[in-house]
Amino acid sequence: MANVQESIDVAVPVSTAYDQWTQFESFPHFMSGVESITQLTDTTNHWKTKIGGVEREFDTEITEQHPDERIAWKSVDGTSHAGVVTFHRIDDGTSRVSVQLDWNPESFAEKAGSALGADDHQVKADLKRFKEFIESKGVETGGWRGDVEAPGS
Repeated sequence: MANVQESIDVAVPVSTAYDQWTQFESFPHFMSGVESITQLTDTTNHWKTKIGGVEREFDTEITEQHPDERIAWKSVDGTSHAGVVTFHRIDDGTSRVSVQLDWNPESFAEKAGSALGADDHQVKADLKRFKEFIESKGVETGGWRGDVEAPGS
């Protein structure tokens, strides 16, 4: 299982960063390799990705979500992966967004890329594009403030 952990500080309030991150359909604007995300329900999404020439489609389920704090998810079919994004207030106008991804590289190319740190570089670049995206707008394009309790909570 591959693991990536990256963080970035963004010059927007934590609620703005969080609300934008809940707009999954906007991810292709700042995540390379994400072709589209269709929100099926409040807690399920259908992803289409193309990374390193490999196309995948899969569904994810939000397993925990708390406004201005965290969003956690896992795949429910297809590619095996899970992740969590946490949001930290630095001050009134600055937030830290931290991403942790766990995934199972399947093909030889994915395993080689993971071993060489391509995953880390991609997540770091995606976070930088998220920073540019949200800071250039200054406001979120929408937001979902629902609360999803972790299983067993």
